[in-house]
Parts: sequence; C-alpha cells; structure tokens
Amino acid sequence: MAGVKVIANDTEFQPELSAAGSRLAVVKFTMRGCGPCLRIAPAFNALSNKYPQATFLEVDVHQCQGTAATNNISATPTFLFFRNKVRIDQYQGADAVGLEDKIKQHLENDPGNSEDTDIPKGYMDLLPFINKAGCECLNESDEHGFENCLRKDSSYLESDCDEQLLITVAFSQPVKLYSMKLQGPDNGQGPKSIKIFINLPRSMDFEEAERSEPTQALQLGPEDIREDGVIQLRYVKFQNVNSVTLFVQSNHGDEETTRITYFTFIGTPVQATNMNDFKRV
Repeated sequence: MAGVKVIANDTEFQPELSAAGSRLAVVKFTMRGCGPCLRIAPAFNALSNKYPQATFLEVDVHQCQGTAATNNISATPTFLFFRNKVRIDQYQGADAVGLEDKIKQHLENDPGNSEDTDIPKGYMDLLPFINKAGCECLNESDEHGFENCLRKDSSYLESDCDEQLLITVAFSQPVKLYSMKLQGPDNGQGPKSIKIFINLPRSMDFEEAERSEPTQALQLGPEDIREDGVIQLRYVKFQNVNSVTLFVQSNHGDEETTRITYFTFIGTPVQATNMNDFKRV
C-alpha cells in the first residue's frame, strides 16, 4: 500500500515489520523540531508513492524511545532498511537523491512475494544480499552473462566454450545458507554435476576446481532444476558464508553448453540471530 505509515508507539513497530514480510521496508527515524527531518519529509512521502512495492514507516524517536534504542539511533533523520524483520542497510541525512538511490539499489534485487510459499519459516530469499560487484563467472557467454540468471524473466546464463561454468557469488554481509534454487531448461542443457566451495581466499580456476575437495558436491536430477525445485544444502557447513563458488562440471544431456535460467540462495543473514535475541535493558 502506497503512503507512509506513522508508528504511534513501540508496540506497533514489530507488527508492521512482520506485515511487510519479504518486501523492502524503509523506516524513517525522525524527531519533532528537527530541521533536516522536516526538509526531507515531502520527498519521503513522494518516494512512498513512487515505490508502492516497498513499505514506508515513520518513527518519532521520542514517541518510540524503545524502538529507537533497540536500533541504536543516534541522529535524525536516519533511514533503516529491513526485509523479513532483518535490518539490511541504513542511510543518514536529508539528501533525497541519495535516499532514492539507496531504495532503488535494494529494489533492483527484489525477489518479490511469489516465493514466500516455497521458503520455510525463518528463512528468506538472499538475493537482496548478493553483492553483484563482487561476483564473477568464468566461461560465460558474452550474450548471456551471469546477471541474467539473477532475474526472473526470459534471459539466462549460458556457458561459452564448453559445458562448464565457475561462478563466484559474494554477499554484502555474512549469511547462513539453507538451500538454493538452480533452475535450468529440460532440453539437456540444465546443470547436473556441481561442486560448491565457500569463503575462498582468492578466485580459483577450472583446474583447481576439478582437483579441490568441495564443501559439498551435488548430482542434480531433472526435478531439482525445475521451477519448483529446491536443492538442500548441508546447513551445518554453511553457517558463516561470505562467498560461494559453484563449479558446474556437466549438464544433463552432455550438451555443448550449459544454461541456468534462475539462481538464488535461501537462508538468513548471520546478524538476524543477534537482532532477534536483543532485549532492551
């Protein structure tokens, strides 16, 4: 729903965050009589109407002292960004252009609400936490590069010289991985044999990937790479992950190239546990 929801007291804040679910929630912490807060107020209202796919909340630090303390607010205006009640980013100051850039950055990586029924309670789609600038894909086609498989549309990632791909995914903060989605076509080009490595100190090449022991090895069946497929990971081995490297060794039909139509991870940010356990003293 477009518009800014004003939080009247501390008890309203968490229910509003819960209602936002996986949608981006932008929370403005303000204070009566604060000049910069007053200056940016019209722009914040306008942004709430411009980006109705996000939830916009306003919290007065005097009316909601507990919420302000829990979120360590030391200056106003401060804008906090949440998904699934997890704080993912912040922005300070009254620069409307900078604030909108931050909102657009997070909405570009919006997994949408359609995935909620596929994700176990307590976990979330980690696409918003993927740092695209830190990602790398070796042997990707010039026409069908890695970023294509991060979008739910007709585009796709395809290998170039042969069927193998070496994909490194960087996260913007440490995460715990529960499962992943690695979708491909049913024409034989879908990925089959996968080796997964985590937190490598440097990029590896194909020769290293072939000979190195992975964190987990997978043999994917046709059902795993369908649109409704979910690939379980050994959760205990993926508890503090900054980066993941996927070595796609082969595809299902021994085809010349491999295609990946969509790719994401399911899990939680590591910081989520600490935030949920926080109690104001």
